[in-house]
Amino acid sequence: MSTVKEKLIENLIEEDKISQRKITIVGTGAVGMACAICILLKDLADELALVDVAVDKLKGETMDLQHGSLFFNTSKITSGKDYSVSANSKLVIVTAGARQQEGESRLALVQRNVNIMKSIIPAIVQHSPDCKMLIVSNPVPLWSGVNVAGVALKTLDPKLGTDADKDQWKNIHKQVVESAYEIIKLKGYTSWAIGLSVTDLVGSVLKNLRRVHPVSTMVKGLYGIKEEIFLSIPCVLGQNGVSDIVKVNLNSDEEALFKKSADTLWNVQKELVF
Repeated sequence: MSTVKEKLIENLIEEDKISQRKITIVGTGAVGMACAICILLKDLADELALVDVAVDKLKGETMDLQHGSLFFNTSKITSGKDYSVSANSKLVIVTAGARQQEGESRLALVQRNVNIMKSIIPAIVQHSPDCKMLIVSNPVPLWSGVNVAGVALKTLDPKLGTDADKDQWKNIHKQVVESAYEIIKLKGYTSWAIGLSVTDLVGSVLKNLRRVHPVSTMVKGLYGIKEEIFLSIPCVLGQNGVSDIVKVNLNSDEEALFKKSADTLWNVQKELVF
């Protein structure tokens, strides 16, 4: 007896059912779901898979997205606790990890998150050995100078950002550094800006846009750094991941601060238990 589908549709050719732009998101917390909805609304994936150990929440989030699938073009949304659901992914976004608590330093999270990653990464590689990975974590970006319409503001006022700056632009830097802590204090976590930022990176990778993004990469050999650590610097991002590093000319103060960040991370990294 033929099914309703067979009565309605006659198949002419067998199509390759392997997704071409499958994305897996590991972790269905606030950040993971912000990434999911932003990616879906940008039509970046032809299949989205969600992975989490919290089965009930995972099921609820998946059903919620499926109920809204009429309003975006990703036809297949799957989920599971087992990483087999992530098989053949082009890109895997890891958002799982211990949540930063109010007043907790970012570096205090490192060891707990290392232990989590030790179980996640091998499982991803087993099922999607050729995938690219985006690890969503707190960055330490390198930012040298500000320009407006191509004009470097420091050429207008060499005192910009110093104690002698009457406009106190250095307060903007302080606000940027502390803003996440303020949001955590007010609502308990940060999510939407992260989801939008991750989606921007996803677009560059899947579309091979080769745009410049501040993402973490190995910085050994740069700016006098001798240790194998990762810091966020301007990089060219495309279908092969990070392909190039943009060399930023730092003044002596900026280079000293960058080296200080490297030393701080190295002092933590060398104490980690793998």
